[in-house]
Amino acid sequence: METTELQVSSMEKKYTYTEKKDTRSGFGAGLLEAGKANPEVVALCADLTGSLKMDAFKKEFPERFFQVGIAEANMMGVAAGLAIGGKVPFTGTFANFSTGRVYDQIRQSIAYSEKNVKICASHAGLTLGEDGATHQILEDIGMMRMLPNMVVINPCDYNQTKQATLAIAKYYGPVYLRFGRPAWPVFTDPNEEFVIGKAQQMLSGTDITIIACGHMVWNAVQAAEELAKAGVSVDLINMHTIKPLDAKAVISSVAKTRCVLTAEEHQRNGGLGEAVAHVLALADPVPMEIVAVEDVFGESGTPAELLVKYGLDSSDIVKKAQKLLSRKTAGN
Repeated sequence: METTELQVSSMEKKYTYTEKKDTRSGFGAGLLEAGKANPEVVALCADLTGSLKMDAFKKEFPERFFQVGIAEANMMGVAAGLAIGGKVPFTGTFANFSTGRVYDQIRQSIAYSEKNVKICASHAGLTLGEDGATHQILEDIGMMRMLPNMVVINPCDYNQTKQATLAIAKYYGPVYLRFGRPAWPVFTDPNEEFVIGKAQQMLSGTDITIIACGHMVWNAVQAAEELAKAGVSVDLINMHTIKPLDAKAVISSVAKTRCVLTAEEHQRNGGLGEAVAHVLALADPVPMEIVAVEDVFGESGTPAELLVKYGLDSSDIVKKAQKLLSRKTAGN
């Protein structure tokens, strides 16, 4: 491995930030813009308009906004009905209530018949913070990617969440869009087009592939910087679409690096790591490590504290990357 000072310099220039904004606000901004572009876009919320940042849409299009109250299952049924009528419904509530509470309705009324419903889920993962384990859903990606016809997206920052919201408004079919609560670094190009199912190449390298989604992309950027200082060349991929997974990007990357590490704010079971492992098990098995929650529930705490405790900090990515590189060198 050669020293990659040029890579570090390039990364610092491209992936720095001047502000932090929550990804749920990116959804709110994208929803308003989508509503202006398409009069068929409608929004439904389960008594969490402010939390989902749907206020601006409600103010601009009051006749196209439906407050259904704390009745999430009914919201999914109403959304399915609106889709039958030619509308493009966006549902909004916490990720826990967008999936676990209404899984039957999503399966039967939306996924099975491929309804054009956008299930928009905020406050996902450990970074929900102090609300604790009952609200910190860590199984939702697995639940939703198991459903036939369902697209699953987890963007990395405010800009990408906004662009993802605009992209799914133009896509026909059911989509699960996952985003979060905390203020997070804004580091992607606000004008970069979001292409569903096409991974974003963040850095090009030859020693190790790191694939991340959601908030973990920023942690992976920080980890890549530390690894680069130690002479490790990182091929960094933002896998914002977990389903359909960009298998071509995965296979192409590991053809260069011969090892892969994935990072996600989700359970180890059923998430991004398993999706990548499935692709490589069939196409090109290589040494692999997964940074994820290790089959446990969360707890109350600040987002930063929880990421550290559950092994999702940038330093944890570095440690597992070093372990993986040792395995690669040893030939296993």
